[in-house]
Amino acid sequence: MEHTPLACSHHDHGHCISDALEAARQLCLSRSVRLTDLRLQVLELIWQNHKPLGAYTLMEMLAKANTRRVAPPTVYRALDFLLEQGLIHRINVLNAFIGCPSPGTKHQSHFLICRACGIAVELDQPQLSEQILAVAQDAGFTVETQALEVSGLCANCANHTPERATA
Repeated sequence: MEHTPLACSHHDHGHCISDALEAARQLCLSRSVRLTDLRLQVLELIWQNHKPLGAYTLMEMLAKANTRRVAPPTVYRALDFLLEQGLIHRINVLNAFIGCPSPGTKHQSHFLICRACGIAVELDQPQLSEQILAVAQDAGFTVETQALEVSGLCANCANHTPERATA
């Protein structure tokens, strides 16, 4: 049975943004941590679509939105806060950030990344994490963190890419 992830389907993305911002507000309130205007603005920019954004892209977007330049350390501090709270994930292979659709739950970072359109789909597959832990344990390895980043083509791009016929 084929399931098209929300990020790969046409949808009202305004709901993604508003749901993410509301979840962030509630989470930060429950943890008694401060969600500043800048942190909220960075989170909103990250949620503009399902494509990971780098820190310098975010700086440019902030400069356009605020009509003033935002210093790199300021943006990195906001990103660090959002990461610490589990509101975003860092995609290492891209050196970029993407919103977390389930920030209230502790989980590993596993992604499918489309090399054509740039979307990233977070995999909600606990059994994948369990299998990685089992293989590591069999090898006598102690896992501290997991991040799986799989590159390829999303269903939309695979169906519209000429190279698919030759692959």
